[in-house]
Amino acid sequence: MAEPLPNLIEEIVADNGNDDLQSVAESLLPAEHVEIATLLESLPVEERLSLWEALPDDRKIDVLVEMRSDPREVLISATEDDQWSKILTGIDAEDLLELMDSLPAKLMELAFQALDDQQQGYFRDATQFPDEQIGHWISHDVLAMPLNAKVRDGLRRIRRNVPQHCDTIFLINRSGQFSAAVKLTKVFGAPEHLPLVELTEEFIPVIKGSDDSTTASLQVQRSGFAALPVVDDTNKLLGRVDILSASELVNENYERQVMATAGMDEDEDLFAPVAKSARSRALWLGINLLTAFLASWFIGLFEATLQQVVALAVLMPVVASMGGIAGSQTLTLIVRGLALGQVTGANLKALMTKELKVGGVNGVIWALVIGIVAFFWFSDPLLGLVICLAIFMNILAAALAGVLLPVVLDKLKIDPALSGSVILTTVTDIVGFVAFLGLGSLFLL
Repeated sequence: MAEPLPNLIEEIVADNGNDDLQSVAESLLPAEHVEIATLLESLPVEERLSLWEALPDDRKIDVLVEMRSDPREVLISATEDDQWSKILTGIDAEDLLELMDSLPAKLMELAFQALDDQQQGYFRDATQFPDEQIGHWISHDVLAMPLNAKVRDGLRRIRRNVPQHCDTIFLINRSGQFSAAVKLTKVFGAPEHLPLVELTEEFIPVIKGSDDSTTASLQVQRSGFAALPVVDDTNKLLGRVDILSASELVNENYERQVMATAGMDEDEDLFAPVAKSARSRALWLGINLLTAFLASWFIGLFEATLQQVVALAVLMPVVASMGGIAGSQTLTLIVRGLALGQVTGANLKALMTKELKVGGVNGVIWALVIGIVAFFWFSDPLLGLVICLAIFMNILAAALAGVLLPVVLDKLKIDPALSGSVILTTVTDIVGFVAFLGLGSLFLL
């Protein structure tokens, strides 16, 4: 995109949709599809629809594929039925898999009929796997040869076509089962009569179609290969996952986790209707309200203490905040470890011990700092002692909860990135308030 995205947004929005956007659409012709998709997602709905209409039909499918589902569905709904036959020209199975959750049944049928016989077969094979399994997202553009092929055969095949992000030839037997892989760099310069099987790699990871898509994608990223083979339960070669597709799947998973920590969907449109946005966010606001009332109820148990020692009310937010921050740091670390498969029952005890030690060190340091500040602020050594002990106890409790909560939620098949932070905040608030006010009642009254 020649012009920076903020400048384009300002230029289009400033026109208020009154000027012809054809010139803007023409300036986007050299741009990547993902850049056009990002621009469309950044525009208010009226300007987005105007620019969408100005785009050439032969680019619209590729742009839709790169968009999030919510803004994509706005464009699909606004497109006239008689335009789809042109837009769907040239669609392939991978594109349709990306769009299938956004297209209504009528358009899905039209898009499926636009595929050739081979692509229809690929689509049917992919839909046998749910979208959380890697078999749903494989590429069929594979450089594969028979197990008895020679170097000359490999060179001839390479000259004809090499798929993008391909650095190996996959060797398969007569039954189509994956057997080995040969690096392209080994083929060049090798004697032409030499069998390819003599040049195979000692080890190449093989992915099952039923493997988790994020786990498999991370395996591709770490493998040192540009793509890895994907096989079924009988070891028959289904296709491959290349480094680009793997990176996209990992990035999508990361974005999903980041949005989930706020109780939001990663596909939400920046300019979604107010009612829809309010409805989607209301659930977690309601859950947060319930947890806040729970914390308030515990505070109410110490109403008499607060009435007599006003300084406790002043310092309560400090206790809750320190516990919340300490817990969220641990929680984030454990959620990431679970997502990467690094946290298991075997290392959980050692991980908990380490986090409790970290919490203990930070607890001592910051408890002393805050205790000294409270002592000089209110000229009360007992108050300084009370908040010192409460901070230490809450940071330790936060470390423990930060480790255990995501692990327990994961065992219960509840996304810890989605609900962990809300529960953790409740735990640290309640522990902090009960410890602080309980110690206040004991030492200050």
